[in-house]
Amino acid sequence: MTEELRAAVERVFPSVRADLEGLVRIPSVSADPEREATLRECAERVRALLEGCGLGAELLEVPGAPPVVLASRGAPEGAPTVLLYAHYDVQPAGDLGGWSGDPFEPVEQAGRLHGRGASDDKSGIATHLGALRAIAETGEDLGVGVTVVVEGEEELGSPHADALLERYGERLRADAIVIADSEHWAVGHPAMTTSLRGLVDAVVEVRTLEAGVHSGQFGGAVPDAISALARLIATLHDERGNCAIEGLMQAAPPEVDVEEAELRRSAGMLDGVEVVGDASIAARLWMRPAVSVLALDAPRLSEAINQIVPVARAKVSLRLAPGEDPARAMDALVRHLEGHAPWGARVTVTRGSTAPPFALMERGDAFRAFADGMAEAWGRPPAEIGVGGSIPLVAMLAERFPEAAILITGVGDPTSRIHGPDESQDLGELQRSILAEALALQQLGRS
Repeated sequence: MTEELRAAVERVFPSVRADLEGLVRIPSVSADPEREATLRECAERVRALLEGCGLGAELLEVPGAPPVVLASRGAPEGAPTVLLYAHYDVQPAGDLGGWSGDPFEPVEQAGRLHGRGASDDKSGIATHLGALRAIAETGEDLGVGVTVVVEGEEELGSPHADALLERYGERLRADAIVIADSEHWAVGHPAMTTSLRGLVDAVVEVRTLEAGVHSGQFGGAVPDAISALARLIATLHDERGNCAIEGLMQAAPPEVDVEEAELRRSAGMLDGVEVVGDASIAARLWMRPAVSVLALDAPRLSEAINQIVPVARAKVSLRLAPGEDPARAMDALVRHLEGHAPWGARVTVTRGSTAPPFALMERGDAFRAFADGMAEAWGRPPAEIGVGGSIPLVAMLAERFPEAAILITGVGDPTSRIHGPDESQDLGELQRSILAEALALQQLGRS
């Protein structure tokens, strides 16, 4: 049966790849308010693809949010229902100078498909499509009920997830929930993600003057807002680069670790730049809080004049350890920023988005089915890893459906450069991911 399914995956894979390339060509950037029509176009394309897999598919509407694709086929009598999740929205391309080509024109290089969203997370959509097509290709009955939900604002932190669950939650009820939005340990080595960090962010404004004044006339006595903001930002870390915000928790260190050389290679760190923080690298990436400055709002160099700048702003992002309470962490971040104002500068903090962390507590039949599928597809068992990023809907679904098994899988790898220039997806990993998911669904159907 496995070899028959493996052959079916090989037959359907060219169509899956073509559909992935078509999705990459749609610039579904949820952060761009002018992309509303493009997001709907992408949602409609996904809906049509799932309908082509024999599922009833539609677009769910939540006020203020891009459409959510929902496709389903009921379970046979006594069989479980599996919810398959992915998202169709992508990050902005960013600085085009860092890309080798057009971010939204997929190109294969050395077995990897390059393009924004090729890995995060349109490869997750492709995995679900491929698994359903491959099982249908064998002529076998799926054996389980399937619900596929594909959202369009994950990259914004899923701000309308609560409204989605309030309006359509019962239609998402399932015995197992598979989140295809993580990564593998490495190319050739699959992984199951058992923890995610949470997230809070805020915009901090530092003001020193009512308006700008002459830097020669007042410099030396009157502080500028950019320097004050720089001093405030510097208090977020200690001398080793650890998060210095008080009152945040840390989770237990993981059993596996990440080699520094691999970290430097996958992140693209420049020679001579130090790895910051203490403890194991895996603990720093997965189990400890991490604070970063994502953006600054101040005059551009091209706009500079001989003026003491009166106001400057920064967006601060805080990743949370598994088990942390986002509301408590947000309070700690705000308290730190307001309590470390240099030179008496006026500090105003605007609270932003939040996302709860997640930690897998139990490993049941569904976990074993996907682990077995990966072991068969890769020829080696999956590693159990944490991921430093956040998937807001995971914890929400876990809270809404406490009896459901939550599984976090993925297709990318540490070299996929998600959110960065030249994002890419290893096509061999995608094909193996399709086989693993198809095997897991069949195993769940038989059990």
